[in-house]
Amino acid sequence: MGQLVNAMTQCRCNFGANPLPLVSTNTALAKNLPALNIMDIPKETFGICNSPLNPAAVAAKAVGATAPCTPAFAVPQWLPGSLTVMIGGKPALNNSCAMSCTLDGPNCITILPPGGALKVMVK
Repeated sequence: MGQLVNAMTQCRCNFGANPLPLVSTNTALAKNLPALNIMDIPKETFGICNSPLNPAAVAAKAVGATAPCTPAFAVPQWLPGSLTVMIGGKPALNNSCAMSCTLDGPNCITILPPGGALKVMVK
């Protein structure tokens, strides 16, 4: 069971350089900020990618350079999401959700605490 997450909560990629704030298009509010659902994915990049699974990052590292992050979400949603709370017709996002990138591996994108995680427990 996780805690409900609202807009401006940050997420990070295990292989990215920068955390990102999440944004929402939902009208439901949580602590005066839009609540998030599993379809609210990062809209920007995590800066530089350091993934050993990303061919561009490996090639750049070999010559002492860096490669930009180009997220390729395996499934463009957070999993598993709330089993009981719906926001905007989709399961609510909670702080125990993760997302996978085909260039970084399974569950490499996670919610950062404390962010906007609320003390509202959701299943």
